[in-house]
Formats: sequence, structure tokens, C-alpha cells
Amino acid sequence: MKLSRRLLVLASAAALTVPMATQAQTKPIRLVVGFPPGGATDAITRAVADKLPGVLGQPVIVDNKPGVGGRMAADLVLAAPADGLTFMVAPNATPTFQMLVFKDQIKWNSLKDFVPVASFASYPLGMGVPASLGVNNAREFIEWVQKNPGKASFGTPGLGGQNAFLGVQLAKTAGIDLPVTPYKGSPPMVTDLVGGHVPSAISLLDGMMAQHRAGKIKVIGVFTKERSPLMPDIPTFAEQGIDVTSGEGWTGMWAKAGTPAAEVQRMEKAIAQVLQMPEVKDVLSQRLMVNPVFRNSGQMDAMQRAELTHWEPIIKASGFKPE
Repeated sequence: MKLSRRLLVLASAAALTVPMATQAQTKPIRLVVGFPPGGATDAITRAVADKLPGVLGQPVIVDNKPGVGGRMAADLVLAAPADGLTFMVAPNATPTFQMLVFKDQIKWNSLKDFVPVASFASYPLGMGVPASLGVNNAREFIEWVQKNPGKASFGTPGLGGQNAFLGVQLAKTAGIDLPVTPYKGSPPMVTDLVGGHVPSAISLLDGMMAQHRAGKIKVIGVFTKERSPLMPDIPTFAEQGIDVTSGEGWTGMWAKAGTPAAEVQRMEKAIAQVLQMPEVKDVLSQRLMVNPVFRNSGQMDAMQRAELTHWEPIIKASGFKPE
């Protein structure tokens, strides 16, 4: 009888601990995105996030907290516990350009306060011109700028980001005067580009390629070292004799510093597994026009540090001062 009662007590205790363990394992993981629903970063995030629950065995939710170039999302992740349940997904513009341009206005240092998990998409940044401009390539555009002083400018979806500083770098390399015309996002910029209201624009190519293929604008080059496999007909600026090759955009995931390494590695492996799924590759490459490229935590850290080293002197030399 005593033995039976002891076994009964142990069984009851075990029954009470199982639900608690299961509850801990099934708490939702939150991916905080600092950009609005429907935008490029949100769409890329959801293409990956939709498949993560099946790999991790946990619910995964995308939490959009748009504002200030992704800074609001970074602040929220920084304020959350470092327990592996909250991650930030952002384009490289947030940890790189926000830190270099707005370092006096932000609460964090991306190299000290966040840990890279993995990057999972890369995409070229390119320049488009209106079809009515009669320009077919980068060299012809530079000649047009030289012949039309006072008329030339380039549109960019905001100031203080990679698009804007690519234009600065292009103008310096080509020896031309090319002022910036900032827009509140890509859609109004592409609309003005199609209408000929701005003579050029630098941006991601997801919004411009449809207009390029329709013959309404001409994408004259991409700022990457090699042509994109998604648009192999578009030449690089480098192969046209203009050595500006720092225009790769990418999207990645970060955890708060102090997050257990096992949790970071678990998410890193899950992302790698999701990117092998044909349906995910198809959504990213065919619908969103980005390359599903996986980089692990170490590779992502090295890439970010190289970007900071490359862009810091260019931004300083530009004299740009945030408002």
C-alpha cells in the first residue's frame, strides 16, 4: 500500500509538470518588423515565417512596428527579455545606415546590443530612368547629365539610407553633379519616374522591373559586383566602367544580445531549412524578386562589419546631417 501510494504521488507530480513544459515549448515566437504590412521587408519576412512553425514546432507571429527606418522595432526587441522568443527582422539599412547616420538619436549599437541570427534574402539596388529620356545605359545617362546641368537629379525613397548614398557615390565616381530628390517611399517615386517628373531613381528593383518590362522606364544598371540571376539582362555599373559595387541590399534576423546561443542556433538552423523549400524559393525569387540566399550568423556578422567600414567614410564625406 505504501509503495502504491508513493507511485501515485509521483505520477500525479509528473502529470502536473508536463503541461508546464509543453506550455513553455509552445509559447509564440515574435518576429518584430519595423516596416508596414505589404512592404518588401514584411513580405520577405512572412514568406519565411509562414514555414517556421512546422520546423520549430512553435507558433511564430509577425509583429509590424513601423517607424523611423526600423528603429522602433529595434527599440522594442532591445526592451524584450533575451529569451529566444523575440527577434528583429530588418533590411541591412536598419543596423548599418541607422547606426552610421542617426547614431546620436538611437539607443543602441547594432554590434553590441544585437546578435546576428541569419540573413535569408539579398537583392540588387539599381537605377532607372524614364523611357522618354532616350537613355539606354549608364554612360549615356552620365552624358545626359553633363549636357543638362540643373535638370539632373535622382529620386530615392527617403534620405539617410543606402539608396541615397549610392547616388552620392555614383556622382563622385562619375564626376557629375546629381542632387537627390527624396520621396516618402518607392511607389510615388516610381510613378514620377514613369511620368518623367524625375530623371532617374535608385531603389530596389521589385517596383521598377514591371515598368521596365512594360517599356515605360529603362533600368540602366545595378550596383552589385555581378549581374542578378533574377534579371540577367541588366548590366552592372562596374561592367559599364563605373566602379560602384556596394549596392546589395539584404534582409536578416537579429536577436537581443544575451539570448542563449542554443536559441540563436536553433533559429539559424530553422531558417536554413525553410530556405531549402521549393515553395519558399519560388515566392522569394519569382514574386518578390529577391534572391533566397542564406548566410549564417558568422557570415552575416562579417558582412555587416564590412558594410559599416565601407560606408562610414562615404557618409562622413557627404556632409549629410539628419534633421
